[in-house]
Amino acid sequence: MGQSSSERSTLMTDFLRQSGGVAVIDGGLATELERHGADLNDPLWSAKCLLTSPQLIRAVHLDYLEAGADIIISASYQATIQGFESKGFSTEEGEALLKKSVEIACEARDTYYDRCQEGAHDGNNDGRVLKHRPILVAASVGSYGAYLADGSEYT
Repeated sequence: MGQSSSERSTLMTDFLRQSGGVAVIDGGLATELERHGADLNDPLWSAKCLLTSPQLIRAVHLDYLEAGADIIISASYQATIQGFESKGFSTEEGEALLKKSVEIACEARDTYYDRCQEGAHDGNNDGRVLKHRPILVAASVGSYGAYLADGSEYT
């Protein structure tokens, strides 16, 4: 059974309190994926990497966590069941890929927590040790209107 809106509000309030009243959200996932060599010239945009290079998505999420992000967003902004179906996937496979986008972000969070326990340093060579802190994974739900049109934003 789901949580009431007051329970969800309390969870978010607690998260923000534990985060010092402010939470940092990750940056442009697609931009970082392209910087790491991903070809996103596809109607699925960054969700294409769910099919071709999930390890790259995980690495970018981890980069953002090591840079201090408190919230990481799944690689599902332009992902839709219809979009996956147009690529030849079944409805069930499309649903599994959407779920996979969240699982990959959770795996990155778990890897970050493992590295914290190991006393690992961030990737900036500045000697800063990674700090265990509350981290949220948010599922990205993009513009279904963009799918229904030509895949572009509203311009």
